[in-house]
Amino acid sequence: MLVLSRRPKEKVVFPTLGVTVEVCSVKGNVVRVGIEAPPSVPVLRKELTEQSNKIATAEHKSERHRLRNRLHTATLAVHLAQKQLKAGLDEEADETLTEAMREFSALDHELAAAKSKPSREIRALLVEDNTNESALLAEFLRLHGVKVETACDGQDALDYLQSHDRPDVILLDMRMPRCDGPTTVAAIRRNIAYDGLKVFAVSGADPHECNVDSGSRGVDRWFTKPVNPAKLVQEMSLTLGLN
Repeated sequence: MLVLSRRPKEKVVFPTLGVTVEVCSVKGNVVRVGIEAPPSVPVLRKELTEQSNKIATAEHKSERHRLRNRLHTATLAVHLAQKQLKAGLDEEADETLTEAMREFSALDHELAAAKSKPSREIRALLVEDNTNESALLAEFLRLHGVKVETACDGQDALDYLQSHDRPDVILLDMRMPRCDGPTTVAAIRRNIAYDGLKVFAVSGADPHECNVDSGSRGVDRWFTKPVNPAKLVQEMSLTLGLN
């Protein structure tokens, strides 16, 4: 701990952090301190951080307890299946083992989703003409903390962009009626209002089939269907610098 003696109006500067501490006034045993810090450096009273940590710790313990119970249940099912096999109860063993594998798979997906969940809400515009695909992917993304709006084709997406706040990322199918992916990308990249807007191609077509540039003049990433939606969330977070 660094201990310094300072008079009122004198400051202590931490140049690497961009933080300045100033003694504003001293009255009896009360010292008023001012702290200047960049937006990226939160400043809280110690008792608030302790309270926050207690809440976070309690939530973490509760979640860990729940996961351990589910893992324990699945493990018991595996042991039961082994006993059933030894007893010649093949059908019962198969049913028990199937249930155990289903639980292990669910736990695996749940943990993978937790790792891929972004640190803040991502705003995405999903552009897909297949209504079933659009609904399924949109719901998956919402469950992973992504705020999703949908458009049925490129023209619908361009109309949306003109009348709404721009999203963080556009998830764009390439082969659509009325206004396809390449045409939509070209229109977006011509408009300076959309500079820096991330565009991810999500298409059954390969990049070379669509004649679309990569990078800031075209699409930032290309995901060929079938898409791993958890991987898509993870890549959005990485590209946007949220993980």
